[in-house]
Amino acid sequence: MSKEILVNVNRMETRAAVLEEGRLVELHIERENNQRVAGNIYKGRVMNVLPGMQAAFIDIGLEKNAFLYVDDLGGYLRHAGEENEAVEPAKNLPRPHAIGEILKEGQEIIVQVTKDPIGTKGARVITHLSIPGRFLVLMPTVEYTGISRRIEDEQERERLKALARKLRPRHAGLIVRTAAEGESEEELARDLRFLLRTWEKIKSRARKLTAPALLYKDYDLVYRVVRDIFTSEVDRLVIDSKAEYQKTLQLLKGLSPELRSRVELYEGEVPLFEARGLENEIERALRRKVWLPSGGYLVIDETEALTSIDVNTGKFTGTTDLADTVLKTNLEATAEIARQLRLRNLGGIIVVDFIDMDSPEDEKKVLARLVEQIGKDKTKTHILGFTQLGLVELTRKKTRQSLSSLLERSCPYCDGTGRIFSEETVGARAEREIRKLARMSDVEAILVALHPSVAALVIGTGGSNLKRLEEETGKTIYIKGNDRLHMEDIRVLAAGTRAEVEARAMPVHAGQIVDVEVEEPHVTNPQDGIARLEGYVLNIEGAGKHVGKRLKVEVTKVFRTYARGKMVQEEGGPVAPAPPDPGNGEAGTKLGDVATGVAGITA
Repeated sequence: MSKEILVNVNRMETRAAVLEEGRLVELHIERENNQRVAGNIYKGRVMNVLPGMQAAFIDIGLEKNAFLYVDDLGGYLRHAGEENEAVEPAKNLPRPHAIGEILKEGQEIIVQVTKDPIGTKGARVITHLSIPGRFLVLMPTVEYTGISRRIEDEQERERLKALARKLRPRHAGLIVRTAAEGESEEELARDLRFLLRTWEKIKSRARKLTAPALLYKDYDLVYRVVRDIFTSEVDRLVIDSKAEYQKTLQLLKGLSPELRSRVELYEGEVPLFEARGLENEIERALRRKVWLPSGGYLVIDETEALTSIDVNTGKFTGTTDLADTVLKTNLEATAEIARQLRLRNLGGIIVVDFIDMDSPEDEKKVLARLVEQIGKDKTKTHILGFTQLGLVELTRKKTRQSLSSLLERSCPYCDGTGRIFSEETVGARAEREIRKLARMSDVEAILVALHPSVAALVIGTGGSNLKRLEEETGKTIYIKGNDRLHMEDIRVLAAGTRAEVEARAMPVHAGQIVDVEVEEPHVTNPQDGIARLEGYVLNIEGAGKHVGKRLKVEVTKVFRTYARGKMVQEEGGPVAPAPPDPGNGEAGTKLGDVATGVAGITA
């Protein structure tokens, strides 16, 4: 399988893309103002001990206190602090019975971050420290020897286990990483010496600094890519920054000199990611719908509790029978699901709704294929199989933000739901607000601004709804459409005497000459044209053929919901065009891009 890594470096962010068979399968992003903290070691201070939750909150100097669970305090070492390395679990480690017996508020403690802060949650920390190198992981707080499960050759596993036992420092532990496969004792020993020097520096800083303090910071993205991902399985590493290219070559002198020839500097005129089509791939990775080659598709929805993946046949109709079509679609979906988990960095509980299969044998085939495809993923994933409801449940270790939470933010209007109130709902709400204001005050008139599509409903055809509302409230009501408003906004702009409100509501007066752009023909009389000023409709006689043009127009008659006007003609000449809009005219005198009002309203 061909595999390559592309690294794009610029001022604001560094991105590393992993491609397998030319397809994007992983994307790592590090930003200048949003550095990752997973892997960092801190000297923290215990702020709260919660016996009921068997947990404590630790101040490590970040915006939110870190969370330390009792099992991570003196308990089981599940993943050796590794983000992407599956290892054999440590056994027979002591487990504390009550967190309050060990920690007290104000106590200083050395912890390591295993999970970055995500959303409203602070970082998660443990006290079993791990310092990753190229081939080994040093665990200075436990006596344990382990080996990556991704090393499958039994003879090689035994060789590396023997070396790890021989090299393991007293009162410390070692994990042998996947990259160590085939490496000599000398290489492993050199890696260990580097890790031991790093640990001595951490201890020295811990003695000198007062909590909260950073004792050890994991390296930047390019270094981590070289250390953790760039192995002999990778055909080439392409970097578009000369400085990072030189830095990588220098790093590989000490880490893996034999891989230096696989590093390339990209100097093309077209940006690296754009040249390889990755910008579009990244954009597609944020969409709900993912198409399969056959015409089927996946629908991926991320929620706070879990991620759901729905498989559909879509355009794929098959060639033989329904069962065969369903099986082929489900089998094809397994590869794309595994890819999307890695690409989007989805973690936590994941539920897959494959297309229903009548045959238990077919279900076994799909599950086996899913296990095979997910086996390529270094992040620990546990597949639970089909439930009684026919869903496949799995869990994937969650250590950092998903791609969507990193690249996107919740919509400030819908708060992440993806839905907003309809025009009818907002229109009804606006009428209730107007009635409420009318009851609570003795004003004569009210001016309300709404999104144009909502304003059209409140006004009604020919102003019929507005007339009814005025009869019910006994007030004169002015509605102004403004397309700068959000669909759900209801703004009361003025309330007072009719003269005061009318002066504010009417952007023009009879006899005034304005510069406007004809936006569209009149709905019922196409010979006339429609322009708008602050959402207020101006019906221009005979301007239907001038759509898209700017004209000088004299206002001839003014109504509450619209005005009439006529084109100004130069003496003996054609209709006078309006001069270009300088963009700084006062509101109400020129048609800007302020709003779209309600077209076609008649008196």
